[in-house]
Amino acid sequence: MTAAGDALPQGEDKRKAVQAMFDTIAPRYDLVNRVMTFRMDVGWRRRTVRELGLAPGSLVVDLASGTGDLCHDLDRASLRPLAVDLSLGMLQHATHGFPRVQGDGMALPFTTGSVDGVVCGFALRNFVALPPVLAELARVLRPGGRIALLDVSVPANPLLRFGHRAYFGRVVPLIGGLLSDANAYAYLPKSVAYLPASADLLVMVRDAGFTTVERSQLSTGISQLICATRDHDRPPLP
Repeated sequence: MTAAGDALPQGEDKRKAVQAMFDTIAPRYDLVNRVMTFRMDVGWRRRTVRELGLAPGSLVVDLASGTGDLCHDLDRASLRPLAVDLSLGMLQHATHGFPRVQGDGMALPFTTGSVDGVVCGFALRNFVALPPVLAELARVLRPGGRIALLDVSVPANPLLRFGHRAYFGRVVPLIGGLLSDANAYAYLPKSVAYLPASADLLVMVRDAGFTTVERSQLSTGISQLICATRDHDRPPLP
């Protein structure tokens, strides 16, 4: 991963850097998440699963699953989780016994229309490019299937935004350095720059073949949740 002050990696360099970073932080990933979010991430993930609105027994891919927090929430909601992550280290440290596979969101190892839903927690900014990932989600989902994409955000209120920037830019790297890997958690605040503006992101989702695209801000805007339905009438992008 890049050192402080370096440009963020792009393309294949980014893919390799992200994979290596998550392999490194896997052993204490859950602990750092709980500490740096004051356990708010637990509620965010549970809402993500609720917003899918899928029937019990539905097959749901947890993309960039990490150690499997969302898989546990899916299981508690009587859904069938299938974990996918680029990081083998994360999959090896998974806290669940659900099916898991190492894979890239830009080329998912599933047949067209074979799953009912996809969730993704705090990983949109870690993919090499978002449009191909969204196109893959549209491909593997059945018509009417659902996505729920959870990620970081920036509060709209100027005062909250200032406080968030100070916490995310200074305190989070300190926590991460004390509990896990300093370089990885120095990268985390910078990685928000990979995320497109919210309006542009919603356009990307629609262009990939989704309808009823909705974005919710969580906890005063420090996180965001994007939900959408796979268009019944539109074929997947090639």
